[in-house]
Amino acid sequence: MENKEDAENSVTYEDVHIDFIEDEWILLNPSQKSLYKVVILETYRNLTALGYSWKDHNFEEHCQNARKHGR
Repeated sequence: MENKEDAENSVTYEDVHIDFIEDEWILLNPSQKSLYKVVILETYRNLTALGYSWKDHNFEEHCQNARKHGR
């Protein structure tokens, strides 16, 4: 069971996720877009390895939207 201090120090997907709107995404240069992809994928893998539950998140839809906008 997680104690109060652990819960307060927990990191969630919402804490680290950044969802650019299309106008913002266009302003990023290719290296920034690449870094975003690497960081989000690493975050996903790390949270999954820690047992994070994705049932309340549509990560697949997020990835599809990212591909649609050239992310």
